Amino acid sequence: MQLPVQITFRGMKPSEAVEARIRERAAKLDGYYDRIMSCRVVVEAPHRHHHQGKLFHVRVDVKVPDGELVVSREPAEHHAHEDVFVAVRDAFNAVQRRLEDYGRRQRRDVKTHETPPAARVAKLFPADDYGFIETPDQREVYFHRHSVLNGGFDRLTVGTEVQFVEELGDQGPQASTVRILKRRRAQGDGD
Repeated sequence: MQLPVQITFRGMKPSEAVEARIRERAAKLDGYYDRIMSCRVVVEAPHRHHHQGKLFHVRVDVKVPDGELVVSREPAEHHAHEDVFVAVRDAFNAVQRRLEDYGRRQRRDVKTHETPPAARVAKLFPADDYGFIETPDQREVYFHRHSVLNGGFDRLTVGTEVQFVEELGDQGPQASTVRILKRRRAQGDGD
């Protein structure tokens, strides 16, 4: 990676070994997509006490043309993340997959699918940056603030119509590329 990698440690002392591993993994990202504009990594050891020790949270934020790819590995999801190197490995593996997908979409090297049906925001947790979308077949699909296009998360309310791409995440189905649908004016509106 030509641009410098920004690494932040929170709740723990900076580690040269962890920083070296992060720089090593970040340098390889160009092999998955060669137009990366920046890479920020946050490694955090929570202040809460755990019976089994600290679980590390790693967030990787990669800026690419027309977007931003964010991977966040939450400690509660992965007990293997008691080892900071495992948490870093898992986060960068996920970023690599997302970069490959992004590159394929940029090259239009993906199968085209019919336009996804409209769905609605069913639950919204703004303080925690996530919510759930109810699909036309009555399933609820998780989405995160960073999945909403054009910074639209703050414009969402329960009932907002959206379109999204569904993918399999660590905890089951999740929505990516959530797009807010423009409201159609009913006849008589604005007359």
